[in-house]
Amino acid sequence: MESKIEVLSTVKILKSPDLYKIVDSLNRTLKDRDLMFGLALDQEDENKVVFTIYRT
Repeated sequence: MESKIEVLSTVKILKSPDLYKIVDSLNRTLKDRDLMFGLALDQEDENKVVFTIYRT
């Protein structure tokens, strides 16, 4: 069984201590709609993070 993950959108935003709570809430709420959300540190700017929306 092959799983295909498609990137729908990526945006860089300023780092905030509670951002992970939003991403967690989105993942829990919208997983049944085949959506997944990710948050990663920006490699170029330590004050920003990369927020990504995926379709699974």
